[in-house]
Amino acid sequence: QLQASGGGLVQPGGSRTLSCTVSGFTLEDYVIGWHRHLPGAGRRWLSSITMRDSRTNYAASVKGRFTVSRDSGKNTVYLHVNNLTPDDTAIYFCAARRIERDEYNYWGQGTLVTVSS
Repeated sequence: QLQASGGGLVQPGGSRTLSCTVSGFTLEDYVIGWHRHLPGAGRRWLSSITMRDSRTNYAASVKGRFTVSRDSGKNTVYLHVNNLTPDDTAIYFCAARRIERDEYNYWGQGTLVTVSS
């Protein structure tokens, strides 16, 4: 299971830390990815972290502004989102895929981030 949390109302220019709590997986065999669903634009991949070696990847659109990290002791993956704009308003999801696969098979419920003054 995956559960995203930490969303809420954020002012433009603000920051937020989203959490993804993972259970029921042998995490070292998986990649955890963050995605978001934008109104009218579908779902977009943002970032991922390979749990075995903490290697990270980012979409060009968020690189330098978003940071993914993990807390092994808590089986939690974080997405730190900075310098938010109204265009970042979306439902943010975390998902898991096995290292050898390309497709994310396991999805959690999303958390809504609203950027507005």
